[in-house]
Amino acid sequence: MISAQQPPFPNKIRRVMDCQTEEEETCEEQYDSENCTCSSKPASSTAESDSDSPVTLKILQNWVPRVSHYFDKEHYTYVGHQIVIQESIEHFGAVVWPGALALSQYLESNQEQFNLKDKKVLEIGAGTGLVSIVACILGAYVTATDLPEVLENLSFNISRNTQNMNTHKPEVRKLVWGEGLNEDFPVSTYHFDFILATDVVYHHTALDPLLATMLYFCKPGTVLLWANKFRFSTDYEFLEKLCNIFNTTILAEFPESNVKLLKATVREN
Repeated sequence: MISAQQPPFPNKIRRVMDCQTEEEETCEEQYDSENCTCSSKPASSTAESDSDSPVTLKILQNWVPRVSHYFDKEHYTYVGHQIVIQESIEHFGAVVWPGALALSQYLESNQEQFNLKDKKVLEIGAGTGLVSIVACILGAYVTATDLPEVLENLSFNISRNTQNMNTHKPEVRKLVWGEGLNEDFPVSTYHFDFILATDVVYHHTALDPLLATMLYFCKPGTVLLWANKFRFSTDYEFLEKLCNIFNTTILAEFPESNVKLLKATVREN
């Protein structure tokens, strides 16, 4: 989920998660008033929507919060499987964020539209691994990536939740955005059908490397699914840059969580 290094301040985590400031409202107004190159397309869902608008959804409350001083275990149910996620307040990447819940729910509900069975899937900024686990349950060959300090908890969660399943064995690897891409993931060897990313955009300094990483992995035929809670002006600036490079469609919006889910494909010359 979050893949940029951050200081281990739990109170800061809470502030970011609950951020509903005037800056957010201003950013939303600016985004609505500008002619972004993103297009809106309805998704296959039971929710009602206009023919020219993204589907509007609500993140389902399918988990029970628990409190602890260091580790926190959250229980989720997706695709008929109970998933137990260990969290830690030591890193932003060790917390389940709203975008991960939104994308997990969407993948579960739209399996015909996005069939992951036997597809090669890369998650960047995998964090706790929730989305990768859901993709694995759906039959994908999953490669979950994040920063080195996040990998131990990420590996633990993925192994714990997939070891007894009749699924393709997932892989966990280090990936620092924009660094060593061709050496660690040479184009001649690695081609992914789907790139998944959730809540990877927020107020940090690695946005340009993140965009470069998305562009590196998105080849013709690759689909990028990105779910993100939009809080800051930098979030919308990143979205504008993404729209300028990729063919981009807003698949769904989760207004109560300020989350948008987008599909992007590389523009072929």
